Amino acid sequence: MPDHPDRQAEYLENRLRKRDRHLRKWARRESGECYRVYNRDIPEIPLTVDRYGTYALVSLFERPYEKPEEEERSWLDRMCSVVSRTLEIPEDAVFRKMRRRQRGNRQYERISRQGRTAVVREGGLRFLVNLSDYLDTGLFLDHRITRSLVRDEARDRRVLNLFCYTGSFSVYAAAGGAASVDSVDLSKTYLAWAERNLDLNGFRGGSYPLINKDVLEFLASSRSAGRRWDLIILDPPTFSNSKRMNGSLDIRRDWSDLAELCLETLSPEGVLYFSTNSRSFRFDETRLPGAVLKDLTKATTPPDFEGSRPHRCWRLESASPESGR
Repeated sequence: MPDHPDRQAEYLENRLRKRDRHLRKWARRESGECYRVYNRDIPEIPLTVDRYGTYALVSLFERPYEKPEEEERSWLDRMCSVVSRTLEIPEDAVFRKMRRRQRGNRQYERISRQGRTAVVREGGLRFLVNLSDYLDTGLFLDHRITRSLVRDEARDRRVLNLFCYTGSFSVYAAAGGAASVDSVDLSKTYLAWAERNLDLNGFRGGSYPLINKDVLEFLASSRSAGRRWDLIILDPPTFSNSKRMNGSLDIRRDWSDLAELCLETLSPEGVLYFSTNSRSFRFDETRLPGAVLKDLTKATTPPDFEGSRPHRCWRLESASPESGR
């Protein structure tokens, strides 16, 4: 295994060249330009490298041992130069981030205000990504297949996207011919971003409302009002303690309550897609006795994430007498 920066640079370059050659062809066939080129394949090089068209994002994961900050910065500079040269991306278009372990219930926050954004393509659609200001860009690459499943099932359906973030699932649902798409999030910043993504793809007007509300409150009030949707996407954060919430959300604790509320607002033939990226999450199907479920984790893991488990995903339907199942 490489243990010297020169050898590490050589190993990384060889791996990047091989992977990018293969994945670029695959992405082109999928009408996209965003994919993960390197995924911590070599333990001594704890990086992920994501290509966003003519840009790259290099994320360094916190090491299990102490390393002088100046030495770490110099090492990362060296690896970013390798990424720039190998992927033929200008050095000022290679962005770098440090991903530290989340300790306790600390949330990820804004890390910059540079405002370096770009519009990229995925699945023949357009999305705004922010490459500089947050740990995540606004487009989770590992959910590419899940988004396509939603598009395939959306025609003429009433769709509800909960914790909608930047609205990528909403865009796919609209592109699939959904009768309506309701997008719910507590963050006005993310809802404005979702609106921009919908607008970039020509989806405007009353069929695509953006709802600034706490998801649990929204679901409870919708259930009381008898509202129903045919397709619901539930992809919540692992933890949230926004000042605008009553209490906090911990998906490991609250997931079944959220899923049950979703099932209660599904139409008789409706479908719920539930996913999480929490590595410590434990799915206990006995907590949802009224559901017919299928684990789609393997089926929704795309080729550029093979060998890892970036998320877990399930397809749920109601098993109530009303649904006929």
